[in-house]
Amino acid sequence: METSSLTGKRVVILGGTSGFGLATAKAAAAAGAQVVIASSNQQRIQDALKTLPANAEGHVADLNQESNIQQLFTTIGAFDHLVYTAGENMSLLFIEDMDMEKARNFFNLRYWGALMAVKHAAPYIRPGGSINLTSGTASRRPRKGWAIATSICGAMEGLVRALAVELAPIRVNCVLPDVVRTNLWNGIPEADREQMYKSVGEALLVKRVGEPEDIAQAFIYLMQQQFGTGHSLVIDGGALLV
Repeated sequence: METSSLTGKRVVILGGTSGFGLATAKAAAAAGAQVVIASSNQQRIQDALKTLPANAEGHVADLNQESNIQQLFTTIGAFDHLVYTAGENMSLLFIEDMDMEKARNFFNLRYWGALMAVKHAAPYIRPGGSINLTSGTASRRPRKGWAIATSICGAMEGLVRALAVELAPIRVNCVLPDVVRTNLWNGIPEADREQMYKSVGEALLVKRVGEPEDIAQAFIYLMQQQFGTGHSLVIDGGALLV
């Protein structure tokens, strides 16, 4: 069976104003979709819309607040595919001096925000549509200082499998990137961040860290394919093999 075209489809991307969210919005638009992006920052939405086709939409919503998310999907109405890439800057949190409140807060947007988005988006998804979330490879190969990231990724993979069963026939999948060059790592000092990109990239089979466009192509595939659900698509440059 051939993959489904995105031409004429409506794709909602939460966190679509930067990083691989914006890259996915651009790729979906190039594939013929009408894209809808949402973020908590009006200026970032305006800046992102300048890089997208004229028929793209932008909405302001605090994805930490369920009432905001509910209103967002009431406003958007029917659509075909949901992509959730929202997340705050990540920081390395070492167990010996971990700020527990900060650790708890990392779940708010990345896990609870995604779950609330699915809850309120699902009734508006047209037949043949999909939900596509973001996890990461940390749960399968943790690094030092990644205890919280590992926990979030593991929880997200389990959530995807459960949602695929509960929301069938809507397809529910997630993308598992390894280190990608985006502003999500801006919580790490620049010198340390660049050293991380360099050392991680040199160790990978493809000899570089990921770029937002690499991850965007994974989301495009998950929206277009018609048979896979409940799966985690690893896009990691070979990180799990080295």
